[in-house]
Amino acid sequence: MNVLIAGAGRLGTQIAQVLCAARNEVTLIDTDDDRLAAIEGRVPVRLVAGDACEPALLEHSGVLTADLVIATTGDDEDNLVISLLAKRQFSVPRVAARVNDGDNAWLFDQRWGVDVAVPSATPLISLIEEATGATDTVALLRLSKAGVEVIETAITERSRTAGRALGDIALPEGTVVATIVRDGQPTAPDPAERLRPGDELLLVSHTATEQEIDAAFQ
Repeated sequence: MNVLIAGAGRLGTQIAQVLCAARNEVTLIDTDDDRLAAIEGRVPVRLVAGDACEPALLEHSGVLTADLVIATTGDDEDNLVISLLAKRQFSVPRVAARVNDGDNAWLFDQRWGVDVAVPSATPLISLIEEATGATDTVALLRLSKAGVEVIETAITERSRTAGRALGDIALPEGTVVATIVRDGQPTAPDPAERLRPGDELLLVSHTATEQEIDAAFQ
């Protein structure tokens, strides 16, 4: 998949790391030369200096062959302009945009070319899943290459969390449930969902160990 990311801040760089680890072709755009210089050689992406709100710059960056454009700048106006250009002028199949100010969330819809509006507080893994439309849980394992640990745990009849609602389980700090695999199918983790024997959970964490995850669920 060819991905164009506008905004090389912390979020844009993290997204680029994850998508590169999953073997996507990624181009990262930013107006700050120093920011791009700090990324060069650290993340295997194509770097483009310039304003992604400019149609010529987007075209130079490869938007005509992009499967996905993600606008992650810190300015909602810029993210809306980038989304509109990507969808309306360049017919990009999928466009995701970060919402920095919750009061502006109502603007981030298909009228502005936004397929997926992502609040700034959304966990990284959820953002990746929503933006890419990915449902293949095996791809989540590649997140470890981006400094994020993916830990799997299985619920059995002897697990003390069997029958309990997911939202009632205290997770280690910095840990989120990415998906519940039930009967071979990945499902979105709903806090009200009661865990069943046979469920397999994939959790994403920056800090927790396998032992801590095991203690939380078993």
